[in-house]
Amino acid sequence: MTKYSGILFFLVTLWMTLSCGSREGTLIQGRIEHIDSSYIVATHLSSDSLVIDTIQVDDKGRFSYATNPDTLTAYSLYLDHFESAVVVFADRNERIMVKGDASLPDLIAVKGNQVNDGLTLFKSENEDLLKQRALLLGNLSLRSELDSGNHYSRSLQEELLKLNVLNHELSLRAEETIKANPAEMSSLILINSFFVQSDNPVALERVLGYMQGEVLQSKLAVKLKAYSEKINRSAEGARVPYFTLKDKDGKEIRSNDFRGKYLLLCFVSTAGDDSRETLQLLKQEYAELDKERAAFVTIYIDSDVYPVSYAASDSIPWISVYEKRGWGADIVDIFNVQYIPYHILIDPEGVIKARNIPAHGIAEVIAESSQK
Repeated sequence: MTKYSGILFFLVTLWMTLSCGSREGTLIQGRIEHIDSSYIVATHLSSDSLVIDTIQVDDKGRFSYATNPDTLTAYSLYLDHFESAVVVFADRNERIMVKGDASLPDLIAVKGNQVNDGLTLFKSENEDLLKQRALLLGNLSLRSELDSGNHYSRSLQEELLKLNVLNHELSLRAEETIKANPAEMSSLILINSFFVQSDNPVALERVLGYMQGEVLQSKLAVKLKAYSEKINRSAEGARVPYFTLKDKDGKEIRSNDFRGKYLLLCFVSTAGDDSRETLQLLKQEYAELDKERAAFVTIYIDSDVYPVSYAASDSIPWISVYEKRGWGADIVDIFNVQYIPYHILIDPEGVIKARNIPAHGIAEVIAESSQK
């Protein structure tokens, strides 16, 4: 009896240990090298509330974070006082492993479920491109900190061009991965990462068309489809959405006030050399136009942070709008403006002719279009 009692005690103890382990919930752990901070800030949404936790990191970059998600949840892990971040996806009772270098956050490997494994595979397959992009972004960040004042140097323009080329190549690689894995949640994450903050609604609509299966019923898929439909309403070739604005004198401006004219919507900042240079170029273009056939409207979307000087605004011979709600303004949302300066040209019939059209040469574009 003593022998079997000992075996029974061992089995009961083992069962209790395993049972207790199963109640521990989800564990996110790993090691991140070259992290300068002694902690990581983790955030995630739970019942529509933002949860913020602090995770201690030892001197070797190791950490462990216990959590209890009810469903697949995205955790943002902020490194080095929010200098960079890595996103981890975790569901109930999962063990997620994180490994990488804080200086290369886009290449940090996350493993433990299909979503993380799929995204990590994409990272490893495109490691060279991601490293090149990280180097370029680092150079641009350093240049911004030094702020020599020469914002339009040839070297800067070359670096921005290289960055655009790299981002385009990564989006092509992402599309290949999405097309090959149309039923995976990781493909939806890639769509969200590479095709949402874009001026190309056609590409977003195309890659969403690859998706199939149960993943299409997910909240993210529904959100992406709704977003695709929304940006198509302000795409090139679409009829301009109705909008209202108020100029600097408080007078209401309506979109149909400009019917029969070419209308240029110019979104700018009240601060920054790029916006100031854009306005100078637009003044030259405006001087060449027939004012009976074309109109400009400049929208300062950060006038709540950087007040517009009246001297500067009075020198603009067209309508100025000071949008106090900044990036949250209706006009920004309606036209899906992602950065500034940004120009949208609308033809006399109220159809969006061009998005992100350069300031230089607008008068020529309008003149050529008028002759057709």
